[in-house]
Amino acid sequence: MSGYGNYNKQTGGRRRPNQVKSKSNSDNSSGGMYSGYGRSARSNYSSNSGSRSRGYSGGRSRGPKKQGRGQYIDPAKFVREATPVKQEDYTPAHTFNDFKVADVLKLNLASNGYEIPSPVQDQTIPLGLEGKDIIGIANTGTGKTVAFGLPVLNKLMTDRSAKALIIAPTRELAQQIDDEFRKVAKGSGLAAAILIGGTPMGPQLRSLRGNPQIVIGTPGRVKDHITRGSFRAKNFNIIVLDEVDRMLDMGFVDDVTAILGELAEERQSFFFSATMEPRIQSLIQTFAKDPVTVSVKTGDTSDNVHQNVVEYRGRTEKIDKLHDLLIQDSVEKTIIFHDTQRAVEELARELHSRGFKSDAIHGAKTQVQRQRALNKFKKSEINILVATDVAARGIDVKDITHVVNYTVPQTYADYTHRIGRAGRAGKTGYALTFVEVGY
Repeated sequence: MSGYGNYNKQTGGRRRPNQVKSKSNSDNSSGGMYSGYGRSARSNYSSNSGSRSRGYSGGRSRGPKKQGRGQYIDPAKFVREATPVKQEDYTPAHTFNDFKVADVLKLNLASNGYEIPSPVQDQTIPLGLEGKDIIGIANTGTGKTVAFGLPVLNKLMTDRSAKALIIAPTRELAQQIDDEFRKVAKGSGLAAAILIGGTPMGPQLRSLRGNPQIVIGTPGRVKDHITRGSFRAKNFNIIVLDEVDRMLDMGFVDDVTAILGELAEERQSFFFSATMEPRIQSLIQTFAKDPVTVSVKTGDTSDNVHQNVVEYRGRTEKIDKLHDLLIQDSVEKTIIFHDTQRAVEELARELHSRGFKSDAIHGAKTQVQRQRALNKFKKSEINILVATDVAARGIDVKDITHVVNYTVPQTYADYTHRIGRAGRAGKTGYALTFVEVGY
């Protein structure tokens, strides 16, 4: 059990990445995009009409091939200029110091650089402190963890009989929430347990025996503990479901429903999601009481991310275009999404052989291996992380400059989750999607 009182816990003549970089690629680009990529995309796709113009790169082009087994996504949807919302475009009603929370929480917020709340934080925290059930609809990377975390932590500090269960769709997101709580709750005396798959049950069982006030976990592992009797959910009267849409997409609806049915009848609920589809509405209607909706979502994808396509013909041209992209000066830290575990490993090895500092993360790796790769990425020991969609949620690395979709996502929802890794903390990011064209 962790204590929050100590919540202290290349080839063929191509330039290799460690050679001196020429700035010609980026200096000649338009609108912050890439020469040879962005201009081509703009000339061949209409982001306003959502339709593709004729003639990709030659008069006989038949347009992009459909990739993968998922839905067809018009490549025009991958082209969009960033329109970041500046801080001056939103006037918050509060500062963090205005919120009526424990002094230790205010001190921790200040020491971690929290001064002015983001829109979702500004609007959610007061309602949470009043004890209201909340539905939060917001794009990824907008500060949702602190939006629900501050009211939860304050409640736990003022009412030592209260207990909070926080459910996230992936191990990485659960770990990220734990890390954020650790910063904000330092010195609070609160104790926590983290219940995620891919890690041994023994330490989790010991943590639960310590009667923690906070349990953070993934649906499958939390349900496992409920089934075996090691986690008594009926004692928990605060529930947070983070990224509900992703949990349902991943097939956790039955597990989540079962868990909610085990909790204390009188409870406070927080439901956070980027979308509000009928399945989510049904779940909320069943388990929430007169919830207040806070919606600060501004579009399907992050406004802080420039989106574009990279056209290619054939496997050799594809890897070469990726190489040429990665050696550009503006590409500092990149996450590359591929479709299968084997493909991820192969691409990571290929990039390593070309001199890039890269690693791989996917579902077949143990949690220790995944966390090790993620930590190296955060510390900039590597600057390229190749991943399956398992990493589309839960990676909160504020200095990711680029997201590359080396394969077209299965669904547009997957696309939005992927590119949300860039453009975080108010910074502008870039997302490039590789699209194969015909002859």
